[in-house]
Amino acid sequence: MSKRIIAFLLIALAIYWSFSVLLPNTISDIDTPDSKFSTHRALVHLKAISKQPHYVGNANHSEVRNYLISELKKLGLETQVQEGYSMGPWGNLSKAKNILARIKGRDSGKALLLLSHYDSNPHSSFGASDAGSGIVTILEGVRAFLTENKTPKNDIIILFSDAEELGLNGADIFVNQHPWAKDVGLVLNFEARGSGGPSYMLIETNQGNASLMKHFVEANPEYPVANSLAYSIYKMLPNDTDLTRFREDGDIDGFNFAFIDDHFDYHTALDTYERLDRNTLEHQGSYLMPLLYYFADADLTDIKNNEDHIYFNVPLFKTVIYPFSWIMPMLILSIVLFVGLIVYGLKKESLSLNQIGKGFIAFFTALILSAASGFVLWKLLLKLYPQYQDMLHGFTYNGHTYIAAFTCLALAICFMVYHKFYASENTASLLIAPLAFWIVICGIVALALKGASFFIIPVLFGLLSLLVLIRQKEPNIYVLVFLSLPVITIMAPLVKMFPVGLGLKILFVSCVLVVLIFGLTISVFGSFPKKNRLAYLFLSLTIACLAVSHGRASFSEDRPKPNSLLYVLNANNQSAVWATYDNVLDDWTKAHLTDNPEPASELQENTIGSKYKTGFTFTNKAELKSLPEPSITILQDTVIGDNRDIVVQIKSNRQAERFEVFSDSTNVFKRFTINGVSAKRDNNADYVFEKRFQNRLFSYYVSDNEPLEMHFVVPKNQQTRFTIYEATFNLLEDQNFEVSKRQPNMIPKPFVLNDAVVVKKQLTIK
Repeated sequence: MSKRIIAFLLIALAIYWSFSVLLPNTISDIDTPDSKFSTHRALVHLKAISKQPHYVGNANHSEVRNYLISELKKLGLETQVQEGYSMGPWGNLSKAKNILARIKGRDSGKALLLLSHYDSNPHSSFGASDAGSGIVTILEGVRAFLTENKTPKNDIIILFSDAEELGLNGADIFVNQHPWAKDVGLVLNFEARGSGGPSYMLIETNQGNASLMKHFVEANPEYPVANSLAYSIYKMLPNDTDLTRFREDGDIDGFNFAFIDDHFDYHTALDTYERLDRNTLEHQGSYLMPLLYYFADADLTDIKNNEDHIYFNVPLFKTVIYPFSWIMPMLILSIVLFVGLIVYGLKKESLSLNQIGKGFIAFFTALILSAASGFVLWKLLLKLYPQYQDMLHGFTYNGHTYIAAFTCLALAICFMVYHKFYASENTASLLIAPLAFWIVICGIVALALKGASFFIIPVLFGLLSLLVLIRQKEPNIYVLVFLSLPVITIMAPLVKMFPVGLGLKILFVSCVLVVLIFGLTISVFGSFPKKNRLAYLFLSLTIACLAVSHGRASFSEDRPKPNSLLYVLNANNQSAVWATYDNVLDDWTKAHLTDNPEPASELQENTIGSKYKTGFTFTNKAELKSLPEPSITILQDTVIGDNRDIVVQIKSNRQAERFEVFSDSTNVFKRFTINGVSAKRDNNADYVFEKRFQNRLFSYYVSDNEPLEMHFVVPKNQQTRFTIYEATFNLLEDQNFEVSKRQPNMIPKPFVLNDAVVVKKQLTIK
């Protein structure tokens, strides 16, 4: 076997290695010692709490709460339930019921808080991964910890929060109302946004991450998956985990541990016990146990720090950290070495200006062709498979195969382009262009996205490769493979992480990353005289992956189609329609919407609250049903000076689970309180609810059939109008309707109001 083939196989092995170290490869079984975390023991709890959807307000939610309280008591812990109304920044009001327990430590310092939420997303998610996996990780971890009968230095608070899915409401009432909140020094939060893959560590802090990262490295989790690029991006985005409330409202730092792969299961009826990846649950346990033991006895007053660290994970070394203060010196060093090596190479005639110029043409040709091909190909696939539009996640069931296809396509382009520019002994010259581009990227991120500055590590090793190529006419190819390991092991997982985390719409970014990685491995591949053969190989693999993706593009029982159907009764004009959010109708929805539905123009005037602000697409006239309307009572109407103080109570007569309240922008509100919770005024706004999307004011998720009470102040001469949607989630069970069950290859569409019987009511206060 030739050295080039061995080198190719070694690089392929390095890519495999970079992914294999991200997750545990063995699962702890039921016979694991009592003092150790056991995934199988955790699964016993998970099976019990994920039998049915258990969203806020339904009966299963109460059953899960009672089960968790019982299990905490079995561990010898006293428990309490904290209740309270909350309305988060998403405009969702609910009564959260938090479950709390506390392990007393021997000192009176700050406490460690273990956090996950026990509610599932309304209305069809079983909540096994999100966040049943976090709940059972903590239950099993605390059980193992208590088995050793050691009193920790710090108190350990266990918080199973409620209504996280609705707007972090449980975390809100804990941080802002519970006396224990002031005792918390650090939070470990366990979350999920899919049903598999590695769990990523993300830091929540208002200060720097240096102290947190030093402690994290000292705690030494076995399979750390974390990088400061994700940290920097995360700080720039609007965050939405329970831990956000701790940081923003209490200035309490913490670690998030969340897995995001198999995103198509997120918030759906597929988020089940059976589909949760066991290795992923093991990964969560591998984080909790060392961190629990470490922070149970650490000084939690030594967490705050204004300094930031670069960090990334790499095989063998686990988590590498160094200060932000190193960024500019390392960048300057790279620039100096790069310029010096070019001068040195030209003097030795190992570099040629002509060949360097060709190298720039080759690199940018590969970069532009790969990015453009990735962008255009995904747009074409969306045209060929319009059903993908109904997967609001942005990640299809065959998404991983598409990642493989686009990766192979980019590699095919790279090998074909560089084949055209092959010449004996020009590899060093070809390496100049990618190194220059990488250094430019490092310069940009050093100024604008400092967390990505670990990109300089592959550059430094690339410069060493350039030195070897300049000094040796026939360099040892295995040395060059070794010097390519940093760019492969650090960057290769990002090729998958970006589309998994942000959706397949950015597959072109994966193509760009492939070219960047390939650019620094040209030190190895540059000497391959027949790169066109590898180009044909990867082009064949691209076609094969696309063929496999095509075979999995249709829906099946394992890959069910998300669809939606609602019955909407307009109580004011006594009309009714069937409505859907779907772009592509199927046999189940056509049974009520027909082959020629109307555009949902009237319903689109008000977009009901959803994760992606999704609007209705089609409607069809429906038979009028006699449904009880909500009772609306004006409890108070008082004029004081130029203002009018009004209290309105709305009570459901059919056990509604959700109210949506709208009012157009001609109505202004000086103050507004809902069930005792004040609506927050936007920054620099004169009125509350000044910034509205499609006229929406708020949503109210009902518990215990408690009425909605609105107390608001308006200008005294204003004629105030509300549009109210009252919804139950029982369309398929309601005897008033003849709606068949979905076929096995269908599930309720997530993120939207679905399977609902809706009564629309106008309220005008003249």
